[in-house]
Amino acid sequence: MTSAPMIIGHRGAPGYRPEHTSAAYELAFALGADAVEPDVVATKDGVLVLRHENEISTTTDVASHPEFEQLRTTKVVDGVKRTGWFTEDFTWAQLSTLRCIERLPEVRQASSTFDGRYPVMRLSDLFELVDRQSERTGRSLGLVVEIKHATYFESLGLPLDELFAASVREAVWNDRHARLVVESFERTVLAKVRARGVHARSVYLVEAEGAPYDAVARDGAAARTYAQEIDEAGLYELAASTGDDVIHGISVDKTLLLDAGGDGTTDLVDRAHGAGLQIYVWTLRAENRFLAQPFRRGEAAEHYGDWPGEFELIMSTGVDGVFADQPDLAAVARTITSEPS
Repeated sequence: MTSAPMIIGHRGAPGYRPEHTSAAYELAFALGADAVEPDVVATKDGVLVLRHENEISTTTDVASHPEFEQLRTTKVVDGVKRTGWFTEDFTWAQLSTLRCIERLPEVRQASSTFDGRYPVMRLSDLFELVDRQSERTGRSLGLVVEIKHATYFESLGLPLDELFAASVREAVWNDRHARLVVESFERTVLAKVRARGVHARSVYLVEAEGAPYDAVARDGAAARTYAQEIDEAGLYELAASTGDDVIHGISVDKTLLLDAGGDGTTDLVDRAHGAGLQIYVWTLRAENRFLAQPFRRGEAAEHYGDWPGEFELIMSTGVDGVFADQPDLAAVARTITSEPS
């Protein structure tokens, strides 16, 4: 049985290997992760691939491929202008020729030494990897799949809900609802995935500010904000959702669990549990650059700060799951917080 909180390797173990690579996912499980989290986007020919964003200039070596120079372009994705190379302009055959690179080389220099070693993965590849690792370790390992930019991709004729449901069926994962979680910043795609018969827990991702893009696309300035979604009434409304609209939990930016000073906690976990929702938090990272101010040590952004202090504080809230870039460090913190006082 998995201890609480569940440790989810955020895109694998990107504190040590380039994110969304087979090495990062395998290492995450070796370091104690109970599940891993892939971000899912689509290629031109409808293949689901694992990338942080559909713009891939900072996560692959695409810029060094002259044959793809003509694909460099500028687009508006979820209201944000981006320039680079986009997965939806590549076939899978083309994308498979690229190799992954470290997204934050200035912070994660050790990880960047693995640049160019690993190809881009498909979601189907990860289903197989998790099955292999489950069999090898004798553990019931899970997947927390984030569907990215669903409204945007649907506008291109690439419905991620349909593609995801097909991939789940092909991988024979639809009978593994205890091991499969689907999450998104857009509630509409979660409902569409369930309507296509996918048996998984639905988790609503919540930013610290702003509003979900599906609501903005539909309602404009009147769109319901993330803050409204997790106020007292909003949490109970989420928990009361039924049918395809059901929401089993929320997954929030860690700043929503930390108070204004960063060294205390809010009541969000208690309120979510009181409404009947699970709650996950992202992202636990050990480097100073990512820690709350009270836990930073020294001036170097890439150096580890007082990660045990922050990790243990967050886990002490009773949160159900944590996304971590260094799953082994999260496992250490979990052991400490679970010890009887």
